[in-house]
Amino acid sequence: MIALLLIPLLLPWALPPLARRSVEKVRPEIALWAVTCATAALAVGVMACLGALVLPLILAVPPVGALADLTRPLAAGPEMLVLSISALAIGAFTLAVVRALSKAVVEASRLRAAQARVADLPDAGGLCVLNDPRPDAFALPGGRRRSDRIVVTSGMLRALGPMEREALLAHERAHLAARHHLFLSAAQFAGWCHPALSAVAGHVSFAVERAADEAAARHCDDRSLTAQAVGRAALAASGTARASATAPLTPAATTGPVLARVRALLVPTPVRRMVPAMLAMVLVCTAAAVTSLGGAVWLHHGVEIAQGEYVSK
Repeated sequence: MIALLLIPLLLPWALPPLARRSVEKVRPEIALWAVTCATAALAVGVMACLGALVLPLILAVPPVGALADLTRPLAAGPEMLVLSISALAIGAFTLAVVRALSKAVVEASRLRAAQARVADLPDAGGLCVLNDPRPDAFALPGGRRRSDRIVVTSGMLRALGPMEREALLAHERAHLAARHHLFLSAAQFAGWCHPALSAVAGHVSFAVERAADEAAARHCDDRSLTAQAVGRAALAASGTARASATAPLTPAATTGPVLARVRALLVPTPVRRMVPAMLAMVLVCTAAAVTSLGGAVWLHHGVEIAQGEYVSK
């Protein structure tokens, strides 16, 4: 039965191709919600199962077993196999936690650095122009103490024409209005928990940019103009370091697979709300939830037997 707790650790490998298919075929904002929720759900399942798998080895330590009121060894399966899996789970769980915490600290410091760089600059309606010859533009979430801002460098303003600037600003406003940095944060965190989910973070980033592209196209009522603005902004910014210190939580019009985004803007916007890949994602998440819950219930029952509350049959 311990295999039930291993299944949720394998199911995330099925998500990257399903996420890619969903992002390509479904309306961007719907695909963004679906892929991000599936990614977060599987990440939670992975960490929960790793935590459950840690128990057999921990409870095998006499002082811990006594503290848990165990009157007999926990029977979770073949002893050597269970203890080996539990030891691997401890290593994987510790690695995931340490990695997530360290990465979170780095990303938070990058975000604070970007905020501090423009903190004293004036803004007009949330727009802040940074005197920097490097072309760049990004949406900067403010948090509790600062207001959201759109940061554009003087180099980017010189690289674009008036109508292209309007499309670029509409793109960045869409990022802030939809709180896209929260989707990116969830995808980043999930990727730190499981290697398969780190590949999905790229699809979430693409869906974020596609959703903002479509919002800019609706604002300008010109898909070709938006495609031109995205392409020219990315071309201008290519080969230069981002002014935002490459903080992934500051979505920008120049990030992601720009050629794919431009191609998508040159054809009618997707109208489909559901594809088989999204149904498959639901099945994957459901399977992970059912197996992890079943494994947890089985393990809990085993602990109760080891405590003498039930007689094993």
